[in-house]
Amino acid sequence: MRVRVVGGGPGGLFAALLLKKDDPRRAIDVYERNRAADTFGFGVVFSDATLEEVAEADAATFASIAERFHRWDDIDVHYRGERLRSTGHGFAGISRRALLLLLHRRCGEEGVRIHFETEVSDLGPHLDSDLMVAADGLNSAVRERFRSSFQPAVDMRPNRFVWLGTTRPFPAFTFYFREDEHGLWRVHAYQYDSAGNSTFIVEATEETWRSASMDTATESETVEFVECLFEKELDGHRLVSNRSLWRRFPTIANRRWSADNIVLIGDAAHTAHFSVGSGTRLAMLDAIALADSMRGAGPGCPDLADRLSAYEAERRRPVESLQRAAQASLQWFEDTERYLRLDPVQFAFSLLTRSLRISHENLRERDPEFVDRVDRWVAARAEEQSGTTIVELEASLGIRRDASDPPPPLFTPFRLRDLVLANRVGVSAMCQYSAQDGVIDDWHLVNLGSRAIGGAGLLMAEMTAVGRDARISPGCAGLYREEHVAAWRRTVDFVKGHTSSKIGIQLGHAGRKGSTRLDWEGSNEPLDEGAWPIVSASAIRYFEHSPLPEELDEARMAALVADFERGTELADAAGFDIVEIHMAHGYLLASFLSPLTNLRDDQYGGTLENRLRLPLRVVRAVRSRWPDEKPLSVRLSAVDWWPGGTEPEDAVAIARALKRAGCDIVDVSSGQTVPYQRPRYGRQYQTPFADRIRHEVGMATMAVGNISSFEDVNSIVAAGRADICLMARAHLWDPYWTRHAAHALKYPLPWPSQYETLNGYTPRFGAAAGAFGPDGGEG
Repeated sequence: MRVRVVGGGPGGLFAALLLKKDDPRRAIDVYERNRAADTFGFGVVFSDATLEEVAEADAATFASIAERFHRWDDIDVHYRGERLRSTGHGFAGISRRALLLLLHRRCGEEGVRIHFETEVSDLGPHLDSDLMVAADGLNSAVRERFRSSFQPAVDMRPNRFVWLGTTRPFPAFTFYFREDEHGLWRVHAYQYDSAGNSTFIVEATEETWRSASMDTATESETVEFVECLFEKELDGHRLVSNRSLWRRFPTIANRRWSADNIVLIGDAAHTAHFSVGSGTRLAMLDAIALADSMRGAGPGCPDLADRLSAYEAERRRPVESLQRAAQASLQWFEDTERYLRLDPVQFAFSLLTRSLRISHENLRERDPEFVDRVDRWVAARAEEQSGTTIVELEASLGIRRDASDPPPPLFTPFRLRDLVLANRVGVSAMCQYSAQDGVIDDWHLVNLGSRAIGGAGLLMAEMTAVGRDARISPGCAGLYREEHVAAWRRTVDFVKGHTSSKIGIQLGHAGRKGSTRLDWEGSNEPLDEGAWPIVSASAIRYFEHSPLPEELDEARMAALVADFERGTELADAAGFDIVEIHMAHGYLLASFLSPLTNLRDDQYGGTLENRLRLPLRVVRAVRSRWPDEKPLSVRLSAVDWWPGGTEPEDAVAIARALKRAGCDIVDVSSGQTVPYQRPRYGRQYQTPFADRIRHEVGMATMAVGNISSFEDVNSIVAAGRADICLMARAHLWDPYWTRHAAHALKYPLPWPSQYETLNGYTPRFGAAAGAFGPDGGEG
């Protein structure tokens, strides 16, 4: 079997080595454009988990690498004159040059031929091989030659960075954050050999970079500038350059990783930002998976396509998972200026948990002392913000524990006007489609009541129509008649009389998404009979087969405002603690905000200021009818997930306007504006929008969307990404989610007296020792 590898970096060399080792009869050639002793960059980083896989694939390579490793467990964050250290992280660094040389030697030992100083500019002579491995990096010529087959997507990130070295040894993976007259500079530094040599990556925004004239600086001028800027941190040591040019990072993905007999590995196939230190790691793991998929393959290889598909199937999911983590990480560094008001402890925690790979609980396992410091800081700020002490709060809830220990962030109080929540868990508003002409019944009582008993700090009742024609479906709840108040009052009284939960109601108008079937009969599908007229900002159908809404005129706007005023007064009469205006998901008020659904050419369309005119009028009207001591929330779609729609920067401007109009907190969701949206789902995928509004606007936020574990909630609250975490499906699955989280965290949240028999009970689930928490449910 003839194999040609284009690119002699770590991934290409390791792939060649493993393919040859599997079958010594294979003729394997590696083509590298540089000389054997050339290398660009300084050190590379491996995690312990990656090293285990390398050891299993080739013990000799691992042994050679291990001899040259510099290991560290600590991460140092230098911020505002403080050094914050976290331990237990387990990394190893090695010189890139040393890694390449040992791989050269191993390839030679196995019989792989390496052709140095050989530029493969013409692929023609190489295409007759049985397999061509494109390991030629992020600027892959092979990938570009067959672009139509691989369909690459390249996202050039805005920040500028330069990769330097230094002779200064670092005892830990080190982050520096230094401001000068030009702006903020970030440094990622780590030692990679026993001689004390280190990588020193400097990163800045485009604005800062240009302000410092780095856009015109030579390599030597860059070194001189950085040495002067970080003179104290370098401690008398010099910087070393090696083609150290300022660049932007390209995030690369490909629709396909193979075409005919060509396969992509490493940066040619995918990239992950340097802040997660995974480029070389991904390339070498690709090499392992490719070699595994080719095991036993001989000349001709009739099943090559299946083998390459198996390689891609094996690697794509973990690669894309890591790319999502890298995306979250790079965005944190792109937006670091946003966090400069944070206390050093919270800043460091935010940095350490930025990629979602490390959570509050995971960090506790690594470094309990650091997390204890974080928890104490969060508890102190919660006491200050809420005006109540943890001791007082826990006494009111019947919690008995050692008061010298801080509670988990999840179980800290939060104040909105006169409303104090006992914890940071919220049940997100979920339509039940079970009301009769707007009147709720026992289903709603049990649905909300069970989750209140379950311990959530805040319950948000479903979107409730302010008029009969404002409903989404015939089964939607309403607050437009006195009869509705009595039904809601029964549920509210149960929640307040039997639990410590607070309860809010979400008022809304369905707009063009109204007059539809019950959700389980066809989501957003129009009614076959019994339909009512619908309205929107502009006369645009939701689906092509949906009815055409009428454009809302001035008279109907006035009536709409009056309906919201009446609904607000009825909500107060029903005893709700907080009212929320639904201004998201393409419903009526949201249809005014989004350029996709608002095509008006009057004072209510065009600019964002105009599109906000009616929604803000409603907010002010609701605030005027809602008691001063009670908070007002707005649910907002921060992005429409479609070009030309609302973008996160628009959401920031909208939130600022809402704050000025009297809104106390924003419930930050996204999308559902148009049926052809393209959301980018993932863990906590909407939390960054809440984080941005919280820091840039300076107002409280509720995060929602794929938040499911207590680790998620603790991490979000401790990092300051949001103040409250709303969960929908997690609470449908487990109404007692908060109590079970308390159990897993060993936080003694007492059961109601009626459930006192649970004290001392050890839950079991299936064959395992329990379903709740890392201790297997023991308690």
